[in-house]
Amino acid sequence: MSDENGPAGESTLTVVLAGGVNLAIAIMKFVASLITGSGAMMSEAAHSVADTITEVLLLTALRRSERPPDRMHPFGYGKERYFWSLLAAVSIFASGAMFSFYEGFATIFGHEEEQASPIVGYIVLALAFAMESVSWVQAVRQTRADAAEENRSFGQHLRMVDDPTSKTVLFEDSAALIGLLIAFAGIGLHQLTGSQVWDGIASVCIGALLAVVAYILGRTNRGLLIGRQADPVMVRGIRDHLAAAPEIEAVVDLQTMLLGTDSVLVCTRVDFDDALGASDVEHACVRLAAELQLRFSDVTEVFIEPVPRTDPDLRASVLRRYGDLSERWNQ
Repeated sequence: MSDENGPAGESTLTVVLAGGVNLAIAIMKFVASLITGSGAMMSEAAHSVADTITEVLLLTALRRSERPPDRMHPFGYGKERYFWSLLAAVSIFASGAMFSFYEGFATIFGHEEEQASPIVGYIVLALAFAMESVSWVQAVRQTRADAAEENRSFGQHLRMVDDPTSKTVLFEDSAALIGLLIAFAGIGLHQLTGSQVWDGIASVCIGALLAVVAYILGRTNRGLLIGRQADPVMVRGIRDHLAAAPEIEAVVDLQTMLLGTDSVLVCTRVDFDDALGASDVEHACVRLAAELQLRFSDVTEVFIEPVPRTDPDLRASVLRRYGDLSERWNQ
């Protein structure tokens, strides 16, 4: 289990901070929606409720994914983080987006109602924006630190991240800030024109925003649950390390998979020097596995299988999966 001041502790701080902020904001928005009668404000209240549920799911993901391996789960519970994060994405869509769509269309096509106390809405939105900014800054700070640690740009890290919790908080907080601006515009245009259609349009826009965020996060966690390969930079480094070993004549196949955050499975088939004895091959496998785990801290499991590089069936299966490996490694 990670240290409280390490990556897991940082993720927990980000999630807990976001959850507390979202709960307080949800209560404020709900009260403001009752006072103003604004559909956009009610949509924003639903948005914050969805975000609060999301933080609970993410906190569950952090806790359950850190359990050690056991007989039933020999590779550990790292992928639980992806499962609960996927449920968080579903929560954003089901609790936030769908309600916002409903509230928006009900406002657009419903009976015209007079706007009441719009100043209350403006004050609550301004306070919510300030509070959400605190959570957003923490999420950005963690994501930048994680990207720097992995020697990636901010954008590259978001595409290759193996810890969906910080990405989820960052995206939902970004959506929250944009949603507040949309709600502010909806209430303002309602006040200026006297038409609640603008309030309803703002709600629909908030729903569309949440649907897009839910799709992006769902796609990220789907890829991680299916079993995504490790960072291509790490994969090339593993391949080069194996190819440089004096006992190995050729790396025939190399497969990696993320078992969880900071946990990578390596399975490789190599053609050993035919002059080596069985004992030499065994010792080489043990040494190479230890070297890979020492050089690449995320590598937790290594399996090395001796194979002849000339086997036609094996070569065909590798070509079907990767194409020409010699070209792939040089990309």
